[in-house]
Amino acid sequence: MASEQAEEQKPAEGVVKRSEAVGLKDVAAGSATQMQVLIGPEDGAPHFAMRRFVMGKDGGMPSHTNKVEHEQYVLRGRAEVGIGCKVHDVRSGDVLYIPAGTPHYYQVIEAPFEFLCLVPNAPDQVEIIKPD
Repeated sequence: MASEQAEEQKPAEGVVKRSEAVGLKDVAAGSATQMQVLIGPEDGAPHFAMRRFVMGKDGGMPSHTNKVEHEQYVLRGRAEVGIGCKVHDVRSGDVLYIPAGTPHYYQVIEAPFEFLCLVPNAPDQVEIIKPD
């Protein structure tokens, strides 16, 4: 009963919901990549959005930039993540900071690769970097 009441609260009072209640959507630029917006402006969050990405076998995202910074926490799996000119082997428990405008990519090594990504609620634009 208390849980049901918490889920029905207005955004100004806070929001509690099950992540399973938020649908996963395919990420068009990625391969075998899906995303959920767990908490965002529609929940009354004025400054940041919390997103969950899930990348399957052979999944990933090509090199791209965003106009907003990213803070990420890896929940499970393993991936090669390029940030700027450095390449990192990341796994569960790792945290990442990707500054706005910095090229970055993901290539799954151990699926599923899953992470939380927090971004400011600000206009964003994804620009795919085409290889030369």
